[in-house]
Amino acid sequence: MSRVMLVGQAPGGREPAIGKPFAWTAGKTLFQWLEAASGMGEEAIRERLYIAAVCRCFPGKHPKGGDRVPDREEIAACRPWMEAEVILLRPHLVIPVGKLAIAQFLPVEKLVDVVGDLYEDVAWRGHRFDVLPLPHPSGASTWHRMSPGKELTELALKVLGSHPAIRELAESRSGGS
Repeated sequence: MSRVMLVGQAPGGREPAIGKPFAWTAGKTLFQWLEAASGMGEEAIRERLYIAAVCRCFPGKHPKGGDRVPDREEIAACRPWMEAEVILLRPHLVIPVGKLAIAQFLPVEKLVDVVGDLYEDVAWRGHRFDVLPLPHPSGASTWHRMSPGKELTELALKVLGSHPAIRELAESRSGGS
């Protein structure tokens, strides 16, 4: 059972059929980031990190293109799942990916205010853990590819790579668990 929990927004339209979160374009970028930070490849990351989502079902397409952001009612309907996962996992580190996921754990108006910082010992619904926000790696977003987002994402990945929970997961790969 992992002590690191990665939380995304919601599955995309193709993920449910495959049964893997972050299985398309955003996933390729995300796993490149996580590999750079941890030294683990995608398969090891999928085995060692618990991947959850704010919403459990694909919310549908946005009329103007892309995936629709889940609304408050959808978020509230799915919240008991994430609360139960936190109770079961007792994570040491939560990595929310994207503004919607970050907002479940920290107040956030702009990504520039939270990405690149580690929030230690965050209280969330009776539990405490560190929170390290990442931007959403969507191909539609340019935030993580332009200044200051690019530099803040790089900083967040450095912080992630040095976090004890990530180091423990990476060492379990070579230490033979």
